[in-house]
Amino acid sequence: MKENEVRKIKDWIDYGLQRGKSTFSRQELVTQFSHISENTVKSNLTLLIKKGEVSPVFKGFYSVIPIGYALIGIVPPEFYIDDLMKYLSRPYYVSLLNAASFYGAAHQKPQVFSVITSLPVLRDTIKRNTRIIFISTRRTIPQQWLKSFKGENGYIQVSSPELTAADLITFQKEIGGLTRACTVLYELMAVVKFGKLDKTFFDYVPTSTIQRLGYLLENDLEQPKQADILYSKAETHGCKFQKIPLKYSKSTENCEVNAKWKIIINETIEIDEL
Repeated sequence: MKENEVRKIKDWIDYGLQRGKSTFSRQELVTQFSHISENTVKSNLTLLIKKGEVSPVFKGFYSVIPIGYALIGIVPPEFYIDDLMKYLSRPYYVSLLNAASFYGAAHQKPQVFSVITSLPVLRDTIKRNTRIIFISTRRTIPQQWLKSFKGENGYIQVSSPELTAADLITFQKEIGGLTRACTVLYELMAVVKFGKLDKTFFDYVPTSTIQRLGYLLENDLEQPKQADILYSKAETHGCKFQKIPLKYSKSTENCEVNAKWKIIINETIEIDEL
């Protein structure tokens, strides 16, 4: 009887897949198969996971494993992240190194998958060697600074090159520090256009990020024109610079201060392959 129940669940999953539905929640299964107990549904789902036909990607949420990933048994987050965030009813965008890779600005495949979303905080998740980190923001995510990319399973939301550049500085700790951020920024700047920045951008991005980014562009990334555009836009939209350290976790004693960006220069940047 159990094998027959597993077959029915598999048929339901396959039926959905044929119609473009490659993810589902456990609650959907429980509702669909209400004639059997919830524990039986769970145990049969576990069997499908062991067979490598379904992958648990988040608590109570699952992805079908496409044929192309069957051998490794791991579904990349790009495949299901949009469905997952809709399931969680959260706004989101793919960010940091993962976003940079969409613009050809990542030296290697990121070891984690970074997603920015709203509060309350979501716990990071690790499933089958795939780690997703969720960074929660109190600010309203500006939709006009996101781009939609078509993946294997529909569209996903990715930060624009300009927002990616800012986030690399804001969340430098999550990617390994300022030097790593600058290494990626150096390549990313080929597609960044600060001339189109408006008030929504400066309302969302911390002023301290604008200062650090501008300073680095002008003094370490060989991008004086981009830095000037960013400075002009920041002035236009009322950014008030205050004296801050380049690296916030490091001593500023006896350090020089950049007058334009009001940056206390307490860190030396050494960019790979500049």
